[in-house]
Amino acid sequence: MAKPGAYFPATRHPWPCLLFVLPILVAYEAGVLALGGPHPETVRNGADHWLRTQLISLGVPYSWVPPVVLALGFTFWCWARRAERPGDLVGVLSGMVIESVTFALGLWGVSRALAPLLQGLGVELDVGPGREEALRLVITYLGAGIYEEALFRLLLFTALARLMRLIEVPGVLALALAAVASATLFSSAHHWGPHGQAYSNYLFLFRLVAGLYFALLYHVRGFGIAVGAHACYNVMVSVGAS
Repeated sequence: MAKPGAYFPATRHPWPCLLFVLPILVAYEAGVLALGGPHPETVRNGADHWLRTQLISLGVPYSWVPPVVLALGFTFWCWARRAERPGDLVGVLSGMVIESVTFALGLWGVSRALAPLLQGLGVELDVGPGREEALRLVITYLGAGIYEEALFRLLLFTALARLMRLIEVPGVLALALAAVASATLFSSAHHWGPHGQAYSNYLFLFRLVAGLYFALLYHVRGFGIAVGAHACYNVMVSVGAS
């Protein structure tokens, strides 16, 4: 792995993030095409499906638009910061894999501790997981790692944090308010629309905590590791439940 002094800022640079996220994006889009057939919406992650539905309503029916826009956005960002491009990419990417797995295990630990804590506080919970076809679930959860982090952290959290600073909210408070707002919308979005899950206290509260967790991870360690940890956690849970 790269030296800590160079490694930690390197993971926040868009070039390693692009190289790290691109294989996950390709695996997800290829899996949707292979497993979804004429009904890809049955495999797509909720945030991805919602995004494409909105694009269709605006007259943009092309399924390739979201991944291409995401990849081109990162390509432009890489070009804009080309002078700061880190070296030792193998070391940086290896470290990002290790961090992603580590943070995914951390969130798994939170998920295991949250239910007893909430039950001890008197919150009624229904934590029985449904079982689904493992491969389709893995593909869907890869998409969650990418599109949910792009929508709720890269765009929404960043925009809210900058808005707070524009209205002169102090730095730490601005980040905290942006994290809470984006995490609340992240959790709520899973229950919206015809494809949303039925509401349960546990699911909403856990995703609220997860949204805060990923916002902190995104802010401190960067987009690539947030995507990796999110995707890794989801795959771990889906495989463990199948």
